[in-house]
Amino acid sequence: QVHLVESGGGLVQPGGSLKLTCAASTRTYISYAVGWFRQAPGEEREFVAAISWTGGTLHYADSVKGRFTISRDIPLNTVSLQMDNLKPGDTGVYYCAAEDLVHEFAAPVDQNEYRYWGQGTQVTVSS
Repeated sequence: QVHLVESGGGLVQPGGSLKLTCAASTRTYISYAVGWFRQAPGEEREFVAAISWTGGTLHYADSVKGRFTISRDIPLNTVSLQMDNLKPGDTGVYYCAAEDLVHEFAAPVDQNEYRYWGQGTQVTVSS
């Protein structure tokens, strides 16, 4: 069982930035693909970004391309989501998810491919 904890959410004005971090309880986190998903009030949870466990494959939702950057810090055993030029439409609860039963270059965009999930962190973009 892998325990994931997200941090870094908060309230920010449009155009601002936030950095979300996903920390894992397992020391083998390096061998997990990790994805970020978000859920706005009254909406379905949607894909945001994903990174393979090699770090060589990255995927982004069209709505965040050029504004969000996913990366992993191997010494710290974390995966981060840098969010710049935030818009009100980015508001929601952000979840990180991890999966180790994937190819080393896989970065799944389908939430059903992830077994392990964090509790989520709230991001609110408002003036």
